[in-house]
Amino acid sequence: MTQFDKREKGFESKYAHDQELQFKVMARRNKLLGMWAAEQLDLKDDAAREYALDVVRSDFEEAGDEDVFRKVRADLDAKQVSVSDHHLRKQMEDLLDVAKQQIQDEVQL
Repeated sequence: MTQFDKREKGFESKYAHDQELQFKVMARRNKLLGMWAAEQLDLKDDAAREYALDVVRSDFEEAGDEDVFRKVRADLDAKQVSVSDHHLRKQMEDLLDVAKQQIQDEVQL
């Protein structure tokens, strides 16, 4: 294997690792968002955990965050929970930072 081949393989491995970490971060953010929304919806225990998993699953509908936003927005609206779009998007942003830190802490263990 040439030096170039080794370097290319290294870049491919790093890319795959980075993609895996990004997937974990987004899944964690969505779970945290689901738990936050469950609290807003007054869901408890198993119902809250199941709702959080539903939020995680909703991210597989399309690329980006809009599928998750729409799901949580619709659920909050259906229960007449007053949360602005801005607040919901800010919560998503804040929880992304939390998720990144949690995953980073786990990787360093």
